[in-house]
Amino acid sequence: MRLSHMDEFSFIQSIRPKYYKQSSVIKGIGDDGAIVKPPFDSDLVMATDTMVNNIHFSLDYMTFEDVGYRVLAANLSDLAAMGSSPLYYLVNITSPKYMTNSNLKRIIDGMKELAGQYKMDLIGGDTTSGNELVITVTVLGSLPNSKYRLRSSARLNDIVFVTGNLGESGYGLKLLQSNVEHHYFNQKHIRPSPRIDFVDATTNVKRMCLNDISDGLSSELYEIAEASKVSIAIDWAEVPFHDEMASLDHTELRKLTLSSGEDFELVGTCSDEDWNKIREVCDQHQIKVTQIGQVIDDMTTQPTVYINEYGKRKRLNREGYKHGKN
Repeated sequence: MRLSHMDEFSFIQSIRPKYYKQSSVIKGIGDDGAIVKPPFDSDLVMATDTMVNNIHFSLDYMTFEDVGYRVLAANLSDLAAMGSSPLYYLVNITSPKYMTNSNLKRIIDGMKELAGQYKMDLIGGDTTSGNELVITVTVLGSLPNSKYRLRSSARLNDIVFVTGNLGESGYGLKLLQSNVEHHYFNQKHIRPSPRIDFVDATTNVKRMCLNDISDGLSSELYEIAEASKVSIAIDWAEVPFHDEMASLDHTELRKLTLSSGEDFELVGTCSDEDWNKIREVCDQHQIKVTQIGQVIDDMTTQPTVYINEYGKRKRLNREGYKHGKN
């Protein structure tokens, strides 16, 4: 069941942009479909994700603006993992009876706040009525010069690296659920920063495999290993985390950094030569990158991820983040 005609019409009018930042938008909101002219000499990358209240986010400790910001950030992280720069987005919202047009507009305003940082344009979408608040965002980005950053691009002896620190979003969620105020960690969960900065800084890197850390480091590493038909070994001592998390119980710290999700940092692999380039440009742009391991085998029939911990190498369990659970 769709929203009433007047409700939907007034909502669309309230979110319709006065102008489009991307000159490639020929027709945006206001027709049965959007028309864009693909960027010259670039490939178009598309990603979509659906998030549900009390599973992927919670209005118990997030504002409507926070929800919009976070849902779009998750999609932009997918673009970052593909090495793509953001261009446009479309939004579909299923809203329960308690949602007003004002609430919906606040969700869109949160998206626009993040989108404005990258000159992204909202070019379409739809609204319907339902039992739960459900938001689906589709994002489109450009990928210049066929610089594909695929999970299947890892090679033997590649450096394995991550951006930023790990486990901060999971720790922030734990604090929020315990009603503990800690602005830094709370915001890491509520308003994560997709690594578009890393994408922009590394356009000249020849070959790079990337995956965004949405379901936990161990899960993302297995996705790379399986797609590339390799095995990977990481070192626990090199896994980066915030200084304030160092006092946590070892089991909890290990779970947060290796298995908790939604950090929306990037994990990747590259050659020694490209790793030197990455470190140099990331240092110039003040982007934290850390070598955590190496691709150790490209002939395996059973791709495996190992962790070197306290002088011993063992198989790393594949434990990804489960939405709606601690």
